[in-house]
Amino acid sequence: MSYLRFDKTLLTNLEESLTREVLRTNRSGAYHCSTIVDCNTRKYHGLLVIPVPELDDENHVLLSSLDETVIQHGAEFNLGLHKYHGDNFSPRGHKYIREFECEKVPTTLYRVGGVVLKKEKVFVHHENRILIRYTLVDAHSETILRLRPYLAFRSVRQYTHENAQASRHYDEVENGIKTCMYPGYPELYMQFSKENTFHFQPDWYRGIEYPKEQERGYDFNEDLYVPGYFEFNIKKGESVTFAGGISAIDTASLNDLFTYEVEKRIPRDSFKNCLINTAHQFLNKQGEESYILAGYPWFKCRARDMFISLPGLTLAIGEVEKFEVVMQTAVKAVYAFMNGETTDLKVYEMEHPDVLMWAVWTVQQYAKMVSREAAKEKYGQLLKDIMTYLADGKHPNLQVHDNGLVYANGREKAITWMNSTVNGRPVVARTGYIVEFNSLWYNALRFVADLFVEDGEFSFRLNQIADKTAVSFIDTFLNEYGYLLDFVDGNMMDWSVRPNMIFAAAFDYSPLDAKQKKGVVDIVTKELLTPKGIRSLSPKSGGYNPNYVGPQIQRDYAYHQGTAWPWLEGFYLEAYLRIYKRSAISFVERQMISYEDQMTCHCVGSIPELFDGNPPFQGRGAVSFAMNVAEILRTLNLLAKYDNQ
Repeated sequence: MSYLRFDKTLLTNLEESLTREVLRTNRSGAYHCSTIVDCNTRKYHGLLVIPVPELDDENHVLLSSLDETVIQHGAEFNLGLHKYHGDNFSPRGHKYIREFECEKVPTTLYRVGGVVLKKEKVFVHHENRILIRYTLVDAHSETILRLRPYLAFRSVRQYTHENAQASRHYDEVENGIKTCMYPGYPELYMQFSKENTFHFQPDWYRGIEYPKEQERGYDFNEDLYVPGYFEFNIKKGESVTFAGGISAIDTASLNDLFTYEVEKRIPRDSFKNCLINTAHQFLNKQGEESYILAGYPWFKCRARDMFISLPGLTLAIGEVEKFEVVMQTAVKAVYAFMNGETTDLKVYEMEHPDVLMWAVWTVQQYAKMVSREAAKEKYGQLLKDIMTYLADGKHPNLQVHDNGLVYANGREKAITWMNSTVNGRPVVARTGYIVEFNSLWYNALRFVADLFVEDGEFSFRLNQIADKTAVSFIDTFLNEYGYLLDFVDGNMMDWSVRPNMIFAAAFDYSPLDAKQKKGVVDIVTKELLTPKGIRSLSPKSGGYNPNYVGPQIQRDYAYHQGTAWPWLEGFYLEAYLRIYKRSAISFVERQMISYEDQMTCHCVGSIPELFDGNPPFQGRGAVSFAMNVAEILRTLNLLAKYDNQ
């Protein structure tokens, strides 16, 4: 039985099936995302969603969906599913689904009377093309398959509505057509591996609704344009492949291309293999540059997320070369920032004060998982330049004070990973001496000093600053209750119990002694640990708001006020293993197992952005989040090392 398989009972229950989404990417920015019953529930959903750099920096939905109709003896059975006003679903094709599985590729099995039809989908790597293979598994009489494309040609941030400007023009191409609704967009090629007839029957399907957008407090209604339909006979045992892309393709090659792409996939037949497949989806190649997308479906490449995610998404699964390829682009972005240069690199938020220190941490993981010599050879100059830049006070919003601590101004703008804002101002205005910034700073100072110990003057300078930092860190952050203040700005001290203290206990170099680390880990365990990550705020602290629901402003206030984040648990479990060593293994294994049920809900085979901080710990936000997947993979790698000791 497939690891990721869903039966008829669940699939025909829309309350269950519409909450489960499937994501596939081409690793160059394009993706396909929908629910397991192919009913789009978000404006970000679509069969072919691609970047259109000529228009803007967003993704665009070209082909929203493709409805199948099985015709036998003149009777039509439409397998499509769309939501309309008043909780009406039409044409309710989900009732014909017998099973869905996606161990290798998303596969749906339909049964209509004596007809059994199999549908398989695959995205061509590094090409804006979706392939769908239809196989008539069984049929007792002549069968016709009709396919009706729903077109959007719009940004994922917008909606399309019936209008007179949309072009109805199309041209015939080999076994299909090409069309483009608006100027500036590429043409959409829809072709088949078999000859077919296209019936031009233009119409708008009005009032299609997206309930996930309604839940989020956004507009949720649009119209989709259907230019007509394709129709062909299909025989028992025959396979016909559909290709939707922005360039023509040799249709005789489609069946072979589909088979080739399937063979390249790693089966999602275990928890770890699901995460490895998902890790690959975040890798994003644009021209000569390679990035890590922060998540799907709406995130771009954010600098902090990239550096935190990179070791887990690559090194932890033995893919050193991919780490080095992404770092080539990341290094360019770091130097462009430090030199004050404008760049067309698509790495965002490089200016945040902790980003350069996370870059040092990333290289530190490379040194641990590959070798210190290789790290020094490849990234040694980068480390020296970053530490000199920071120590010399050149960062526009990170100053090294005489006490050795780093200071950043976050009153007006969110500068940490807790970055939610309302009316342009941070919900949590973390400013001054920020606990994880100074944990990162101390760790970076000691690591780079150790790596360049033979460079006496440079190493001595960093160690001298670190000595001051260590004393000031304890004096500033450690309180009489044994945990660390979240931030300190003059007489302002934030006593909230937050997870940001865990980094001081997790990093290789820490100003805390063993007893102090244990105190931090113990209070995180007691007040912040959940089965789905570490809470962003303790229930005992003021302002606890654990449910990430409702309209945008309501969600912004809850975003970092009690919601649980899996990526933080990676650092928590690393600290836990440091303190309790082999006796911690069974505990860490149990925490990892608690994520396995996510493989069959929310986004199938992935981990969502965050979870509610209270039971039942519902997954929320982006359907697939890089830092979460990365830190679970890095934890599994740490666990394996302890098991092998």
